[in-house]
Amino acid sequence: MTIQEIKNRFGIIGTSPLLDRAIDIARQVAGTNLTVLITGESGVGKEIFSKIIHQLSSRKHGSFIAVNCGAIPEGTIDSELFGHEKGAFTGAHDARKGYFEVVNGGTIFLDEVADLPLQTQVRLLRVLETGEFMRVGSSKVQKTDVRVVAATNLNMLDLISRGKFREDLYYRLNTVPIHIPSLRDRKDDVEKIFRKFAQDFAEKYRIPPIRLTESARELLQNYRWPGNIRQLKNITEQISILEKDRDISAEILVTYLPAELEGTQVPALLGATASSDSISDRELIYKFLYDMKRDMVDLKKLVMAIMQSGDTLHVNEQNAPLIQRLYEDYSPPSQPSHSLSDNLILHATSGHDQPVSHAEIEESLSLEDREKELIEKALAKHRGKRKSAAGELGISERTLYRKIKEYNIKN
Repeated sequence: MTIQEIKNRFGIIGTSPLLDRAIDIARQVAGTNLTVLITGESGVGKEIFSKIIHQLSSRKHGSFIAVNCGAIPEGTIDSELFGHEKGAFTGAHDARKGYFEVVNGGTIFLDEVADLPLQTQVRLLRVLETGEFMRVGSSKVQKTDVRVVAATNLNMLDLISRGKFREDLYYRLNTVPIHIPSLRDRKDDVEKIFRKFAQDFAEKYRIPPIRLTESARELLQNYRWPGNIRQLKNITEQISILEKDRDISAEILVTYLPAELEGTQVPALLGATASSDSISDRELIYKFLYDMKRDMVDLKKLVMAIMQSGDTLHVNEQNAPLIQRLYEDYSPPSQPSHSLSDNLILHATSGHDQPVSHAEIEESLSLEDREKELIEKALAKHRGKRKSAAGELGISERTLYRKIKEYNIKN
C-alpha cells in the first residue's frame, strides 16, 4: 500500500515530507512484531498511527484496544492491564481479565505511557521481554501474545534522568521510534486541513462551508497551534456554527484563537504568570525602551557636537543622517515642527554658514504615542503587509491586529 493510499484510507491530509516519513516508517514496521514508540505533541494524531500499524499487520483480524494510561488511577491500573483474582483487594468481588489477556493475538495501544507508575512499569517490562504476566493477587504465570504500540508527548529522557521512568523499559518500548510533526512544522498543510474540516462541518450541520480571506489564511498558517489538529478542528467547528458570514477575515479568526496559548518573543518572567495581552503589550514596551535608549545615545552625540561648535550645528556628511533620523523619529507627519521641552533649537546651516532650515523638536514621552507611531511606520515601510510589519516590530500578528483596531490605524 502506498503512502497516498494510506492517507486516503485513514483520512490523513497533508503533503509534508515529515508526515510522509512518519507514515512510511509505520508502513514498514507494521509487518513485524516490533514494539513501537510514537512521539509528538498533544493533538497531532498519534492514535491514528497506532491503527495504521495494526490494520497493516498480520494481527488486523485480532483485537485492538487503546488505553489512556494517564486516565486510570494508580491504584487500579495494574488490575486494568493485567487483571485480578477474586478477593485480591477491597471491592474485588470477582476475578477479572486484564487488557493483556483480552487482547491476546492483537494490538494494545498505550497512550501517555510516560504516566505509568514505576511498579506498573516493572510488570510491563516483563510482558515485553517474556510475554508473561500475573494477575493482581495471583501467583500463576500466564502467557500472552500482544503487540505493544506506545505513545507520549513528554520528554522521556528527561523523565529517566529524574527517576520517573525506567531506562530499560524506555529502550524496550523505543525499538522503532516514530515522530509525528506538529502543525507549525507543516504550515503548508494547515489550510488544507482547515478546508477539509470546514466541508465536513458544512455537511454535518447542512450549512454553506466557511471560507478564509487572504489575511485570514496568512494568520491561520502562521499561528503556533499548540493544540495541533485537535485545536484546529475545534476552532473550525466553532466558526462554522457561530459566524453568519461565510467569509472569515483575520479580524474574525483572531477572536477564536486562545490568547493564553499564544507564543511570545520576550523573555518569560520568573515566578509570575501573565496573560497573552499583557505579554504582548510588554513586547512593544521593550521595543520602545530599546529604541529610546538608542535615541538617547544619538542625542548625546548631537548635543556634544553643538557644544563643540558653539550654538550652531553645521550639517555635513557625518552628522546629516543622524539629524535627519532624529527629526523624522520625533516629528509626526501631522506636525512638521514642534518645540522641545527645554526649548532646544537646532540651526542647520550650509557650508557658507547660511541658514537652510529651522526646526523645533519636541520629544514625546507617551508610550501610546510612540506605540502608534512605530506601528504606522512599520506598516508604511512594508506597504501595509501586516505579517512583515509584525516581524519588524518583534510582536505577533495577533497583537498587531489588536493594536491596529485599538488605535484605529488606517491600513
